[in-house]
Amino acid sequence: MIKRIQAWLSRKDRQEQPVEISPDNIPRHVAVIMDGNGRWAKRRGLPRIVGHQNGMKAVKRTTIAANDLGVEFLTMYAFSTENWKRPKEEVDFLMRLPVEFLALELDELIEKNVQVRVMGDTDALPAHTRKAMEEAVERTKHNTGLILNFALNYGSRKEIEDCMRGLGRDIQAGLLSPEDITSELIDNRLMTSGLPDPDLLIRTSGEMRLSNFMLWQVAYSEFWFTDAYWPEFDKTHLLQAVAEYQRRTRRYGGLK
Repeated sequence: MIKRIQAWLSRKDRQEQPVEISPDNIPRHVAVIMDGNGRWAKRRGLPRIVGHQNGMKAVKRTTIAANDLGVEFLTMYAFSTENWKRPKEEVDFLMRLPVEFLALELDELIEKNVQVRVMGDTDALPAHTRKAMEEAVERTKHNTGLILNFALNYGSRKEIEDCMRGLGRDIQAGLLSPEDITSELIDNRLMTSGLPDPDLLIRTSGEMRLSNFMLWQVAYSEFWFTDAYWPEFDKTHLLQAVAEYQRRTRRYGGLK
């Protein structure tokens, strides 16, 4: 017990220290696995949906903080292909969250020159969710600032499977030969086509796994994990993650 208290105090002291960020080494693309909404609510004796509502506020905080920091691309893992297994009431609520979020925040995102994108199997989303996302994409398509990319009904294995099937069909049709398949070609066939690979991957809530998120794209990303639940995530956490990113040397398999 004493060791746990000492560890907690040590972590608290570190968090309260000023975070120094170099403007010359800001990660271009930050990807976030937003985890812990339900556990945040449970610890407070609240329904899980309250955790999701507060998680929506963290999306806004993080987007603004990333934009102010100079991040160019921010990908948020909003709903996975596996999340359909959750209780229907919770899934229905999660499908209403993008509608609520964009109704409240889209005008401010437009003011801040943020461009909204979405990747995933959007055809399987409820009509109201799909309509809200399509409107956000359309209204922000000419913005030139931060690209806020929502991974919605997204699963990396399915993404890769779909890519491989497409390449297989092209080979069968004589449009490609196996020798034509390169990493660059695969990059262009994935849902993240046109985006750089994430420089920094953040996951909240203390879990340390990828959960079927951007398995191809994070091959050389730097990972940063925090015990904070997603509804607690704020600018300080983002600065800590970027500061840690800047302390690391990215070798890409080579020597530096």
